[in-house]
Amino acid sequence: MTSFTLDDLARIVAARAAAPATESYTAKLLAEGPAKAAKKLGEEAVEAAIAAVQGDRQNLTAEAADVLYHLLVVLQGARIPLSDVMAELERRTVQSGLAEKASRKA
Repeated sequence: MTSFTLDDLARIVAARAAAPATESYTAKLLAEGPAKAAKKLGEEAVEAAIAAVQGDRQNLTAEAADVLYHLLVVLQGARIPLSDVMAELERRTVQSGLAEKASRKA
């Protein structure tokens, strides 16, 4: 088991976002605007879904890592801290997922 956390990754993404785009893939993605980072997130999510359907555990693991990284890049670009997302997840855990979905407006 690893001690590496999403908070650790979020800190790395934030640090790399501050680097010159010529030296950091994260900074380059962000410099190209929110659509570029969002497109990469979508591509990685599709690749993860395909790996899941195919039962390819190794590829799913790699693609899931890509999804988490690109999600944090998108959040960084939108200036939404991971702690806000985690607070929303925590809020949702006070009820079942089915009850939470039913409470949303259509």
